[in-house]
Amino acid sequence: MRMLRRTSQGFNVGIEYFGRHARRVLTTMTLCFVTTACAFAPGMRMSKPATLPATSGDAETPSTNLQVPITDINIALITQMRDSARDTGMGEWAGLFDDPKPYTLGPGDVLQITVWDHPELAAALGTQPQASTRSADPGAGFVIDQEGNLIFPYVGTLHVEGLQPSEALRLFSERLSKVFIKPQITLRVASFRSKQVYVDGEVRTPGAQPINDIPMTVYEAINRSGGFNATADQSRLVLVRGGRQYPINLPQMLANGQNPSRILLRNGDLLRVMSRDDNGIFVMGEVNKPAMAVPMKNGRLSLSDAISQAGSLNTTSADAAQLYVIRGSNDTTHPQVFHLDARSPVSMVLANQFELQPKDVVYVDGNGLVRFSRILSLLLPAINAGLTAAVVTK
Repeated sequence: MRMLRRTSQGFNVGIEYFGRHARRVLTTMTLCFVTTACAFAPGMRMSKPATLPATSGDAETPSTNLQVPITDINIALITQMRDSARDTGMGEWAGLFDDPKPYTLGPGDVLQITVWDHPELAAALGTQPQASTRSADPGAGFVIDQEGNLIFPYVGTLHVEGLQPSEALRLFSERLSKVFIKPQITLRVASFRSKQVYVDGEVRTPGAQPINDIPMTVYEAINRSGGFNATADQSRLVLVRGGRQYPINLPQMLANGQNPSRILLRNGDLLRVMSRDDNGIFVMGEVNKPAMAVPMKNGRLSLSDAISQAGSLNTTSADAAQLYVIRGSNDTTHPQVFHLDARSPVSMVLANQFELQPKDVVYVDGNGLVRFSRILSLLLPAINAGLTAAVVTK
């Protein structure tokens, strides 16, 4: 019994000593947390007017500090960005404007030529195959060869490449007038096969579209391809011509009073319609549904729209005063960070007017209580491990 009492007394003394030691350790760690929370807290706040340090470099090149300024979102900034967006691309679009020109014949075109009151000339066509449903097959008529020549009875070989149908008709009349008296001739293009453009991307029927006597404008090419898909971004069309890319923003052109139908496509042009999913904006941090926000059909997406698609701010954990937009994260030389204090409802007017760009990152920081809880959750495992070790030791 005496031995048991001594053991029990010793155990109680150890527990009391351990309790005082654990409280001292816990108090010390809490004080360390309070004094250094700003340095270790996840979701570090970006203060104004300080800059955000970033490092760049690899194993061979020494890293250098990159200072990224933080710009407040205000009316002056939004006005400046609108003026810059209005001027962007106007010079390139002007180079694509052209006036419609008459169609000229080329290799592969099929001509239907009729000489009235001379049915024997129709035998020159030979036996015509049955109509084919394949668009690549030529129609009934005379095909212009790869050298741009056409062979017709009593006319011989006639070079018609680069001529308008009316000009080719005049040459036929001059040649046949040497054989027939005042011949009556009808000439029309049965199949347009010498020139074509390619429409790719978010259209209903992508593929090659032949250029005919109707001017091939941007709108005409899209209409022939069945129109835009629901996922098409009408503000990000790309025209590839001669190894160069020309971005086309249809809504912005209309807003600037420019008619997109003045952009004429040429033989061999490629017109690609981008998808809205390719130009998403990432919304992270203290929002209800972190996700990628998709721009509207006209390509526009404001800061308030992106937050709305993410389920709005988390009222229990978000710090509305710490709302950031990170732009150019893939650009190691000119990244940008924009800050908005969204505590006031009036600030949402600015958020509704601030236009986001593809691949922007919207980040909402957490409030002080959330930051404290996260740090405490990181420290508690270490504290529990220390307490367990103390118990085992004693």
